[in-house]
Amino acid sequence: MHFIILTLLALFAFNQNAQALDLLNTLKKTVEENVNLPTSTTSLAGGLSQSQIIEGLQEALKVGTQNVVSQIGAADGYNADPQIHIPLPDELKQVQNLLKKFGLSAMADDVELKLNRAAEQAAPQAKEIIWNAISNMNMEDAQAIYKGPKDAATQYFKKVASSDLQNIISPIAENSLKDVGALSAYDSLIGQYKSMPFVPDVKANLVNHTTELAMEGIFHYLAQEEAAIRENPAKRTTEILKTVFGK
Repeated sequence: MHFIILTLLALFAFNQNAQALDLLNTLKKTVEENVNLPTSTTSLAGGLSQSQIIEGLQEALKVGTQNVVSQIGAADGYNADPQIHIPLPDELKQVQNLLKKFGLSAMADDVELKLNRAAEQAAPQAKEIIWNAISNMNMEDAQAIYKGPKDAATQYFKKVASSDLQNIISPIAENSLKDVGALSAYDSLIGQYKSMPFVPDVKANLVNHTTELAMEGIFHYLAQEEAAIRENPAKRTTEILKTVFGK
């Protein structure tokens, strides 16, 4: 494009006529109206550059993730929190209800506690996965998130990284369930349940159930952290967060 303009300028210099001038003006107008070459310092909403917006969004997710895993990865982070407490799978609730009638509900309650303990052990492992995923955020994603709703970044992360997160958390959850005794407690529970007459067959995948709800707990509080950073100046603990979300 620059070559074309320089050629026309040379033409005009040697042939100063109306036709060359008109052609030059037409090309100049076309370039001004249609050419938009993005750069790393292109200004966007609020006069911010591309790099500032991406850095701010990544920082928001990193800060939010750190806060979340510190909260829910602690003892009773899931178990004592009604917002993200992991109940027994629906298939086992009937077991729990039946055992209550025979004074044996403590077995089911123990399995439920151990599900939450497993999630608490697995949650901190999500931090590095999230941080790695958000490092791949491109400019188009950043613009949509910056202009989007208060949980837009969290929704973006759920879309692009849920499968990777599940693949990482699932074996951690399985090992944690073994470590905290949930699987053996489950076997004991089902053994006791099946010893009763006329009870239906019960099947429940504790690993998938725990993995899914552990992820939901992470996303639940990550969305809250993101909204707080967008709306609450006190939550903007770094200069880039103050710059991007203070606009």
